[in-house]
Amino acid sequence: MQHDTFIGQVQARAHLDSRGAAEEATRATLETLAERVDPGLGEDLAAQLPREIGENMRRVTRQTEQGPGAEGFDQQEFLSRVAQRAHSAPPEAAHSAHAVFDVLDEATTGGVMDKIRQALPEDLRRLTLQG
Repeated sequence: MQHDTFIGQVQARAHLDSRGAAEEATRATLETLAERVDPGLGEDLAAQLPREIGENMRRVTRQTEQGPGAEGFDQQEFLSRVAQRAHSAPPEAAHSAHAVFDVLDEATTGGVMDKIRQALPEDLRRLTLQG
């Protein structure tokens, strides 16, 4: 999937008013996800994304590799971090993060999103599921 298509899909699914807001929501979601999963798994996901989008994940993954590794936090903390990064309230962050995960499902292959989900606690896993 191309960068413009990915961002356009996030914008449409999250009902965001601009491409900039979709870029911000995507960046915030991927950076937070990179803090939560094993760096190798984060790199596997980033490798399947358009370069500009994957770089959001890689930037944090590199820091995680050099630091303590994946952090253990729940859905509430995940959404708090996404909201802070995207300059939004947690309910809006949940809606936009869900849209990002929907697009990630379509943009990736080889079960990488299944592996991501398996690495997450149940409450956070539910956020990543379509529907």
